[in-house]
Amino acid sequence: MDMQMARIGLFFDGQAELQRWSHQENIFERFIIEVLEHARVPYQMIDDISKFNTVDLLIVGLASENHLIKEALLEYAASGGIVISYGGLELLSQELGCKILPPLEAGYLVLPAEFGQEDPLRYLKANPWQYIDSESVKQTGELSGDDQKSAALLQIPVGKGYVDRWAINIPETIVGLQQGTSPVTEDGIPAPDGTANLDEGILKADDGFELDWEKDRKTTETGMPYFFTPYADLWREVLLGHLTRRALDKGLTLPVLEYWPAGVQHMAMISFDSDMNINEAAEATLQVLKQEDVQTTWCIIAPGFSKEIYEKAKVDGHELALHYNALEAEDGVWSEEAFLEQLEWLKGAADETNFTSNKNHYTRFEGWGELFQWCEKNGIQADQTRGPSKKGNVGFLFGTCQPYFPISLADEQNRFYDVMEIGFLTQDMNHPSLADTTIIQPFLEKAKRVDGVAHFLFHQHHIYHLPKVKEALIEVVRKARAAGFTFWTSKQINDWERARRTLTVSANGRLEVLGAAELPDVKVWIPLADADAEERGLTYKYGLPGKTQVLQVQLNKVEL
Repeated sequence: MDMQMARIGLFFDGQAELQRWSHQENIFERFIIEVLEHARVPYQMIDDISKFNTVDLLIVGLASENHLIKEALLEYAASGGIVISYGGLELLSQELGCKILPPLEAGYLVLPAEFGQEDPLRYLKANPWQYIDSESVKQTGELSGDDQKSAALLQIPVGKGYVDRWAINIPETIVGLQQGTSPVTEDGIPAPDGTANLDEGILKADDGFELDWEKDRKTTETGMPYFFTPYADLWREVLLGHLTRRALDKGLTLPVLEYWPAGVQHMAMISFDSDMNINEAAEATLQVLKQEDVQTTWCIIAPGFSKEIYEKAKVDGHELALHYNALEAEDGVWSEEAFLEQLEWLKGAADETNFTSNKNHYTRFEGWGELFQWCEKNGIQADQTRGPSKKGNVGFLFGTCQPYFPISLADEQNRFYDVMEIGFLTQDMNHPSLADTTIIQPFLEKAKRVDGVAHFLFHQHHIYHLPKVKEALIEVVRKARAAGFTFWTSKQINDWERARRTLTVSANGRLEVLGAAELPDVKVWIPLADADAEERGLTYKYGLPGKTQVLQVQLNKVEL
């Protein structure tokens, strides 16, 4: 299959960045980098307008009101390039014949079937434009709650090329869903039906979620409420699908490296929090896990289990991890010193020098990036803290089940923390005060839909004392395996994703995956512009037909 890869450029105006940061304004548009890195879509950062003509698609992350930038963008489009923006480009509005409309608050967008999105997508705000000569531009999607009926995407012809402008700042929306729109400094708003008392006086991750209690939850057949849509992951698909379509429009391709190795269909994970630290509970849990032949991640809180338990867990292939306790009711303290002290305690208790993962006790969380800073400084590469603490907010309350690297605030110049977040969906099903197992199937289906991680949390204490929770654990394992899921530990997921991000897909003539380490075979999805509806072996992604190919990683072909 002869093909040429689309060249994608990502432009950030350095002067505009410095000005924003000097005023403590965030540039969450930078999360485009994380979306492209996770998908392994090759791109190049551009900070010089003279280099616009070296790429086929130019994403404008940030541009100031500079006449040289304005002229360069218009000239690039007129010569056949495609300029792409997510809620920006105010500097071009007049030249493009557009009127800037008042901004919109949170709403929902229904995209045409061609985008492959069955559910309406929640956005947190929008900055719509109105095109004055509406017949000469393609308008896609209609923003809800807008009396002026503005489109979500305008594709405006400029000479031989286009300016494609989304009304929604997609990367900022993903960040807001995953990490909140502001630091956690106070209790969240509780569920109106009484199923999630977030206002209990304990700061935690879910105090800063951005979904709607009424519109974004469904109930199972037994009445269990849950957040049902991984909106952030679906927005990633919209962004990548749009890029793929525009590449195909130019006769180019944009292959996507699948998220898991060729031998893995779907990914699941089980983690445990040791909490009560009863050795008998740990022994009973180990027996169940051995019976089901599944490896899990054990987050250990002081005073921990006995050394014998740790040794047995490691022999059985389980990962030991930190369960940082900052809960004031248990004399916990939210501080770097307390984090380090507990990590050093665990190293001694378990006779281990390195731990990959952490999950905070009771999902305690404050501020924005403090936890990730502590993890970075102390060698913790993966965190699992961002998940639900209540019965009524289980599911995709942060809009994602993808592993991702969180972004910092303006005071750190919106850098990415070197800590992979792997959030969880629910805990201890069948516990009297939590959800039952009717949520398993929808969680597996949605995690499968976005190729994410179906992460379920349990406590050894409940496995031992509550037979129905033990039954729930067994049901998760068996249902997931029947649906084609493989169980990995947090460390395995972290190690794979980090290794995977060293790979490069090359498609100039012949399709290859290049890397500098021996890794399992990988799957690459190749979009097809003119696939015959009757053609066999097609796989669909982003609403587009394509073919999936299994490839060996070619060694020493690329300088990393």
